[in-house]
Amino acid sequence: MTITGVPKLPWKCVWITGASQGIGRALALELAKQGINVAASARSVERLKILEQEASSLAGNIKSYPLDVLQKDAVAETVKNIERDLGEIDVAVLNAGTYIPIEATEFSSELVRGQLELNVMGVCHGIEALLKTFLKRNKGHIAINASLAGYRGLPKASGYGASKAALINLSESLSVDLESQNIRVQVINPGFVKTPLTDQNTFYMPFLIGSDKAAKIIINGLQSRRFDIRFPAVFALIMAGLRCLPFRLYKFFVRRLE
Repeated sequence: MTITGVPKLPWKCVWITGASQGIGRALALELAKQGINVAASARSVERLKILEQEASSLAGNIKSYPLDVLQKDAVAETVKNIERDLGEIDVAVLNAGTYIPIEATEFSSELVRGQLELNVMGVCHGIEALLKTFLKRNKGHIAINASLAGYRGLPKASGYGASKAALINLSESLSVDLESQNIRVQVINPGFVKTPLTDQNTFYMPFLIGSDKAAKIIINGLQSRRFDIRFPAVFALIMAGLRCLPFRLYKFFVRRLE
C-alpha cells in the first residue's frame, strides 16, 4: 500500500530488526498504523510475510527484508536494499536478540556465547552498516534495544544480562562520539514485556506489560530528547535505584525475585 499525505510522525522510513515477533512486531505495526514505511527484518520469512499482510490495510507500509543479523555482509546489503527501495532510513531500531535463562549450577559458556553473538554482535553489524551511510549524509538516528536487566545482575540472566549491559555501555559511548556528526543514538531499556521470550519465564514478572503498549512508549521515546527510553516507569525507577545500592544490600533485595 502506498502512503498518501504526510505522516504525523517525523519519519518516512524506519528499519526494525527482530521484527517478526514480540516488541519488534508490535512496533512495526504501530508505525505502519501511523503512516510510516517500515522495513522489517528477521530470520523467519514466513512470519515476515504474515506481518506484511497484516499491515496491508494500514496507512503505512511494511516491506520485509529477511535477514540473519549475524551475517555481517548480508546486513550491509540489506541496508543498501532498503534505501534503494524505500529511500533514506530515518530511524533504525536494532531490536533482534534472544534470551536464554542459565542456571548457575549448569553454567554453559556456549549459551553465553550465543547470546553475546546475537544480542551484541548482531547489533554491531547493523551499526557498522548504518554508519557508512549516516556519516556521509551527516545525519541519522539509531535506537538499540537493551534491557533493564543490563543495569545489574539478575538471577538466571548471566548471559542475557551481560549482553544487555554491553549494549548499554556501547550506546553511551556511541552517543558521545557521534553527537558532533548529527547522529542520535538512544538505548531502549524495557522491563518485563509479554513476548514469546518472556513466556518461558516461570517466575513472577513485576509490572509486566503488553508488547502493543511497549511499542507506543518506544515511539514516544524516539521522538523525545531522552537518551534512555526505559519502562515501565515504576519498575525502571526501582531498577535505577537498585543500581546505586551497595552490592551486599542489592543482593539481599534481588534474591527475593528468585
